[in-house]
Parts: sequence; C-alpha cells; structure tokens
Amino acid sequence: MKRIVAAACCLLALAVNLPPARAQAGPDIRLVLLIAIDQFRYDYLTRFLGDYSDGLKKLLTHGAVFTNANLEHYPTVTAVGHATMLSGATPSVSGIIGNDWFDRATASTVQSITDTTVQTVESETGGAASPRRLLVTTLGDQMKLASRFGKGSPDAPRVYGLSLKDRGAILPVGHTADGAYWYDTTTGRFITSTYYMSTAPEWVHKFNERKPSDASAGAQWTMFDAPHKLLHRLPPLGKDLYLDLFGSPFGTDLLLQFTDELLTRELLGQRNVTDLLSVSFSSNDPIGHTYGPDSPEVRDISIRTDRAIGRLLDRVDKLVGLDHTVVAFTSDHGVAPLPEFLKERGAPGGRMTSADLFDPIQNALSKKFGDGKWILSTAGTSPYLNYELATGRGLDLQDVRRVAAEAAMTAPHVTRVYTRDQLLRGEIAQDRVGQRVLRGFNAQRSGDLEIILAPFWIRQANGTTHGTAYNYDAHIPLILMGSRIKAGEYANDVALNDLAPTLATLLKVEIPSGSAGRVLTEALDGPTTFHAPIVRR
Repeated sequence: MKRIVAAACCLLALAVNLPPARAQAGPDIRLVLLIAIDQFRYDYLTRFLGDYSDGLKKLLTHGAVFTNANLEHYPTVTAVGHATMLSGATPSVSGIIGNDWFDRATASTVQSITDTTVQTVESETGGAASPRRLLVTTLGDQMKLASRFGKGSPDAPRVYGLSLKDRGAILPVGHTADGAYWYDTTTGRFITSTYYMSTAPEWVHKFNERKPSDASAGAQWTMFDAPHKLLHRLPPLGKDLYLDLFGSPFGTDLLLQFTDELLTRELLGQRNVTDLLSVSFSSNDPIGHTYGPDSPEVRDISIRTDRAIGRLLDRVDKLVGLDHTVVAFTSDHGVAPLPEFLKERGAPGGRMTSADLFDPIQNALSKKFGDGKWILSTAGTSPYLNYELATGRGLDLQDVRRVAAEAAMTAPHVTRVYTRDQLLRGEIAQDRVGQRVLRGFNAQRSGDLEIILAPFWIRQANGTTHGTAYNYDAHIPLILMGSRIKAGEYANDVALNDLAPTLATLLKVEIPSGSAGRVLTEALDGPTTFHAPIVRR
C-alpha cells in the first residue's frame, strides 16, 4: 500500500511540474479567397499600373505575380475560364466546352449551367441553374470531401461562389458548395437555385428587400480622375435599370455589398476551419464588349475595380486576417481590340458575319449531297451537322464532315479547320493554337468542325468580343498572395490550370479530379506545420 501511495505521489508531482498543454491551434490558412475579374487582360495590369493605388497594387506588391500565365484551352469564354479556375481541368475533361452548346439528345441549345430540374430561389425570373454539367470536382469539392463533417455542420468547410453572372458564381465552386449567388437583371435581386437550398437565408432575403439596386437609379458614371466627364447615366427606376446596372461600376459596388454581407453572416474564415470564397466581378465584361479594351471606359472600370478589391481585402483582413488568407487573383479571358481601332493603327483584323462563315458550308453540302438543312445549330464557330439527314441518305458522316471542312476553308479569314474525326485522332498542328483547340474538344458535346479565324477577325456588328486561342484572349493575370507565398515576378510559362493543384497542395487536400496543371512550387515558401482537425464537443 505504501508503494502505491508513493507512486501516486510521484505521478502527481510530475503532473504538477509538466508545462501546461498548449491550446490546439487553428489552421494557418483559414480562408481561400479567389478574386476573378471577367474579361481582364494581363496587360491591364501594366497599362494602367500608374492608376492603381489599392487592391491591385497590394497584390502586385505583395503577391507572386505570374507575368506569362495563359489559358491553355479553346474557346476562351466565361464559362470555360471559370470552370478551369478551381478545377484545373481542360474543357475536354470538364465537359464545359463553352458558354453554351447544342445538345443532340434534346435537339436544343443548353447553357453551361442549364438545369431544368431545379427552380430559382429569391426570384420568379432568372434561369434555374446548377453545376450538374460540370463533370469534374473543384477545390471546394475536395475540401468538402476531405472533411469528416457533413454539409451544414459547423465544423465543415464552407464554400460559396458569388458573381453577377450565374456561371461566374457556380462553376468555380463546383458540386458541393454551400451556396452560389448571382444577380437577376429582371428584378435587381441576388438569387440562387434549389440545387443549393429550398429557401434563402434570412440575411439574403433582407438584403434583397432593402432593394439596394434601386439606389443607383439615375446615377451618373463619371471618370474617376475627371469627375466632370460623364461616361454614362443609368436609367430611372424601372425595368431598364437593373440590366444597365450590370454593365456599370455600380454593378461592382453592388456585388461588393453582397460579398461583405456574406462574409459577416456566414463567418467565413472565422471559425477555426478553412473556408473558400470565390468572387467574380462581372461588370468589366459588358463594358469591355461595348467600348473595347482601349477605351476610357475600360481604363475607368479597371481603376474602380482596383479600389473595390482594396475594400474587399481590407474587410477580409479585419474579419479573418490576411496572414491567415490565401488570395488568388485571375481572369477568365481577355478581349480583342475594336476592329476600327486596329484599322486606325494600321493593324490587321476586321468584322465578318456568321453568314460569311456558315453559308459556304451549307451551300457545299447541298450541292454535293442534295438540299436540306445541313447545319442544325452552331456554338461559336463550330457547326453541328444534321446526322439524321446524312444517314437517311446513306452517307458516311466522315465524308460529310470532310466536304464541310473543305468548304469552311474557302470562307473569308479562315486560317485552319479541324474535323471531329481529326480531333478524335489527334491530327492537329503541334503548335500552341492546335493544342489549345484539342484541349477544348469533348467527344460527347463538341460540334463537327472547329473553325479557326485569323487573328483579330470577329463576327460582331458592333463592339468587340473574345473566344480565340490567340494571346490577346488567352494571356491573363495570375497572382497568389499569402503567408506561404514568395512575393515577386515569375516570367516562366504557367497556365490557369496550375491554380487548383497549387491551392490544393497548400491546403493539403487531394488535387481536383480532372486537373491538368502542376503545382507552382517556385512561388511556395517552405512547408507548413500539420494541424489535427479541430473537433468541437
């Protein structure tokens, strides 16, 4: 008995002299913040550098800036770019081959986020949408799958996507997100769909009921550094206001208000769990389409977006701490200059019509195989041929596509054409354009020809557009900023596909299922300490 007592006393003495147990630390990274700007060419960073004094300046000063980051896919459009950001997948694997495409099963055009099985929430208008057409996982999905806590648990990662565009909100965050919210240009409300929730949280409903869009009725868009110069005036309160607001700096301000509300209400990055927030600023895109990249309007919205990003980073710093945040900044695509601007400067390029491109195909097929509607639909410069008509006449589809391709090459300003058969066999030019086209081809969803126009030729009667495999559409900004990121400029070739595996490596979760990128190890600053997951009891 004396021995037992003595042993107990020794153990007690040891316990008294042991240092107190350290409280379990939270994760180093508590928030991953993706900031995307819809239609933001890389050279906007350099051309307007002297105008930036806030968010973009902070990213350029304290971040890892990849000066030669590109979209290694085709077409370079909103849906494909946003699907790539946090999946790392190419369209050939992700299934997101464009903003829309022709679905042979239903004989109809579908959008990248079309989902007829869901309904909108917070509005009776606006297209019902979900990520179901995305065939791969995203970083947010991998964070959710790595957690042993289910959706809705206070200990599970929270993942949200925000944008004025539905595809800009939905596609970056993937299948398992807690929510995606976008702007309804008919009602001026932020909406979602029943894919995510049956009813919106009370804070979302109250935000909409305050009708913040209405505050911009009749607002004047003046130049940031020349406030006496009026660029545009929004309509008075009425049906035209909400659509006009979308394509103005006031759309950026509205999205920022909603983002601030979500950060506060959903406690992102404030719960000792790593969360993810994707914010895609959409208003830059319609402004760029309308006025072109060399306009005062594009310079002005770039300056205002710099300030908006600064306010967002300040808010994240206050709520989460930038030292516990990894910020990724990028864009979904660039844009071509206005053809009139190119002509003034003596550069090539111009305008053509869809009839210029597709009529030679229709005429050649009718002449060779007989009259009929040979082109069922188009997506971008890709036609979908009438299989039923061809097989009903006993034709070989490869022969039909070959004749169509030969005709397409006679159309003005066409520089190369690939048939579905060539792409399935990988018979393409082994250059950057050819490789990007191949990565954009999905056997189940793509059309019968991929027709590539010469640089700077667009099928637009007014304004400008994007979508090509050329540098003015494909060269995009890519910046990482955070405690484990080595600030500086990196001039090596990188792809947008590299973002997702890099962030997954930082978070120590599995790389998304379809990722084609690599980890940007050159910008990572040493290993972090592993932390056991925090379990609340």
